[in-house]
Amino acid sequence: MTVASHVEELRKKHQHLSDAVEKAQKNPGTRDLEIVQMKREKMRIKERISRLAH
Repeated sequence: MTVASHVEELRKKHQHLSDAVEKAQKNPGTRDLEIVQMKREKMRIKERISRLAH
């Protein structure tokens, strides 16, 4: 796997998590802890993308 393809996969995961967070925030039954965990994972992925892209 090339670095560019790995970055692209990470971007897809990041977008998927963004969509999931947005959906969870609209659902009143979602626990805050779940949303926080998804947001932390998004941040980790974003940091990895940033490191690999530069």
